[in-house]
Amino acid sequence: MRTACLRVSELPLAAELRAHPELADRPFAVASSPGPRAELVAVSAEAARRGVRRLTSVAHARAICGDLRLRIASPALEQAARAALLDAALSFSPRAAPAPRAPGAYAAEAAVHLDASGVTSLFSSERGWATALVARAEQLGLPAAVAVASSRSVAHLAARHLAGGDSLVLPPGSEAAFLAPLPIDLLDPDDALAEALTRFGVRTVRDLLTLPRRALAARLGPSVLQLIARARGEETELALPVPPGERLAEAIDLEFPIDRLEPLAFVLRGLLSRLRDRLEARRLACSDLFLVLELEAGGRDARRIGVAAPTLDLRVLMRQTRHALETHPPTAPVVSAALESQGRPVRTDQLDLFRPAGPHPAVLGRTLAELESLCGSGRIGAPEAADDHRPDAFGLRPFQPGRAAAPGPASDPAAPFRTSLAVRALRPPVPADVSVVRGRPERVRSAIANGEVLCLAGPWRTTGGWWSREERFAYDSFDVQTGDGVVARLRFDYVRKAWHIDAVYD
Repeated sequence: MRTACLRVSELPLAAELRAHPELADRPFAVASSPGPRAELVAVSAEAARRGVRRLTSVAHARAICGDLRLRIASPALEQAARAALLDAALSFSPRAAPAPRAPGAYAAEAAVHLDASGVTSLFSSERGWATALVARAEQLGLPAAVAVASSRSVAHLAARHLAGGDSLVLPPGSEAAFLAPLPIDLLDPDDALAEALTRFGVRTVRDLLTLPRRALAARLGPSVLQLIARARGEETELALPVPPGERLAEAIDLEFPIDRLEPLAFVLRGLLSRLRDRLEARRLACSDLFLVLELEAGGRDARRIGVAAPTLDLRVLMRQTRHALETHPPTAPVVSAALESQGRPVRTDQLDLFRPAGPHPAVLGRTLAELESLCGSGRIGAPEAADDHRPDAFGLRPFQPGRAAAPGPASDPAAPFRTSLAVRALRPPVPADVSVVRGRPERVRSAIANGEVLCLAGPWRTTGGWWSREERFAYDSFDVQTGDGVVARLRFDYVRKAWHIDAVYD
């Protein structure tokens, strides 16, 4: 089995840059809380170049770098970034799961384990697959590193040794040789065990693996055995699960309350853009949106924003969201916002060699939804025969573009040319004034056909629904040709005592 680890080393920094890409080339840092005594939990590359370091106070950092931009750590942004990292993994593998959060020196990392078995059937090599996975994470705004190995623990350790944007593939059997010169801190032992190993002079993975396991367990306890199993890639690992659902969410904690529509729409546009990118990475489309606004007074504004058809068009989603806010504005300033949607599979169309390309499935779905909003629910679709004895009964099914039939054998040019009539039903039927002689129509006057009946066939009697006064029917139908050359189907309704033309032959 082959397993990959997709890892972001500084999640607070990546989450802020994902939401505020304009800070990429500026000195900025992420603080644990507001106030001059708060500690910095993440520092950008430009701020580090100017001397700002992690775990220093905000006041000390501002004294070192006067133009330092400060952001407060946002749990909502970090949670969305972790979910986006999982989406990047699921776009390349059907099985993926977030790695447990690590304490200590690696508390700021975020990692996802994913199944890499059989990827060579889609990519030229595991190296090409890992490179494409890194590019997909960067598209979602996450500078991640990827390592592929034979176990999750080894892949995770190898990913910790990489910088953002790098990838590494360890062939089967080479894991131990790769891990041997690495420092023991990569195994993330607890403080007591790390201090004991340092006292014994164990500083690299090679030093740990050369010592006898039984003697180490007797002196340092059973926790060192787990460390050795992790270094050798012998940990017991369950199979990676298939994610249960496709519900995606994006959220942000606002630095200042927003009481106007324009700045709120600007914030929501960023949420929608990031949500759409995640859906597009997983080949999904956005359905109905669920918007939750936390208000300054402690209230909550939750609403559902309907989407006619699943789409990835940001303009449509933004227009729907803005219309919902303009119709019912929030009752208080907004301090945080969250958007959630259920991903729907994107409709695709298999091209046919024997017919021209039809409309794009997304455009077709949007057109059908717009027609349904104009005509009413349940009144748009493709007709089908109904299981009913009424001659005018029919059903509707969801419209799907048809397929062109394969060309048949060429016809014989000498064969006689055959034609057939097609009947065009009229809904509703057209009233007619009919002169009857001895029970048979002789002259017709209507909006469809007029004149003396030249040819007549029938009648054919159709009855049913006798058990219900509302649904009973009884018709006598005739095929007639009138003096103006029209061939129509004429019927007499015994229930209403009226003549109608309900079809025309073309």
